[in-house]
Amino acid sequence: MNRYEPLVELTRGPLVESIHFGAVAVVDGNGNLLASAGDPTLVVNLRSSAKPFQALSLVESGGAEAFGWSDRELALACASHSGTDEHVAVLRSMQAKVGVSEGDLRCGVHPPMDEATAKALRERGEQPTPNRHNCSGKHTGMLANARFHSFPIEDYLNPEHPVQRLILQTFAEMVGLAPEDVPIGIDGCSAPTFAAPLRNAAQAYALLADPSRLPEPRRSALKRIFHAMTENPDMVAGPQRFDTLLMQAAGGRIVSKGGAEGYQAMGIAPGVLGPGAPAVGVTLKISDGDLAGRAVGTAALAVLLQLGVLGEKERAALSRFDRRPLKNWRGIEVGEIRPCFSLVPVAL
Repeated sequence: MNRYEPLVELTRGPLVESIHFGAVAVVDGNGNLLASAGDPTLVVNLRSSAKPFQALSLVESGGAEAFGWSDRELALACASHSGTDEHVAVLRSMQAKVGVSEGDLRCGVHPPMDEATAKALRERGEQPTPNRHNCSGKHTGMLANARFHSFPIEDYLNPEHPVQRLILQTFAEMVGLAPEDVPIGIDGCSAPTFAAPLRNAAQAYALLADPSRLPEPRRSALKRIFHAMTENPDMVAGPQRFDTLLMQAAGGRIVSKGGAEGYQAMGIAPGVLGPGAPAVGVTLKISDGDLAGRAVGTAALAVLLQLGVLGEKERAALSRFDRRPLKNWRGIEVGEIRPCFSLVPVAL
């Protein structure tokens, strides 16, 4: 079996010039594989798609509530934000409530992902700081978790730090693995990052969309995270980015969180696929990492369209990720970017 299959192709003239390979898993909350493309058992890093589950232990322990974090602030703790001034303002509020500062972050520094913000900083002669980093919300959440449990905040990124052990345990439970069976790497922001089979991670997203089968306090914590993200999609990503546009268009029916190197995860609420339909989780991985950013959103949108969860209005709002013309530097149409796969349904 080929582990990856073609998901998105680019044409030029009459030829298919480039192909992005990948794999997709569509799973319900019981772990039933409903549909796939490529190998749904592939073990790959979730990267930032793990963020809702990295924040979960803080919420279910009562830490987010104890610090008085709003849903908007919680959404930012689950985010790969674009570094806008609004994102930074919300971060500063979160940090003030916890009693930490930007100087405590160990995520590093990069320019804002939002080009308008990056341009404004350059024009002011202002250098980006850690709060502009797309993972600074996650790191603030980790610091909050350490503060709430009276753990030291120094070395909070060490995989052996008690807050990281707690996060690993929670993540492992969500993906149905023992902690020792979760492959651990180091993310671009220096925090531990976790891997899991695509179908296991998809089940975790189905449970995020409908945790009703889970015991308290996890059930309520997942409900709050789902609500926080879907009600504040501008905090989760930023202008013109897939996660934000999809959640805005879906109106609370779909939670979406992308990760680096071509990973995308989505949780679809119960009933969206039809009356009485269960919640469904979707994960996909583009094998080449999709550094140009032209395949992940296209493949993810194609999955949603094939599942029948988006109408024409929602599709139009996501047109920048749909089948579209490929133009050269003069604006001449020379080909197109298009999905090239069909999900294979699995008979239960």
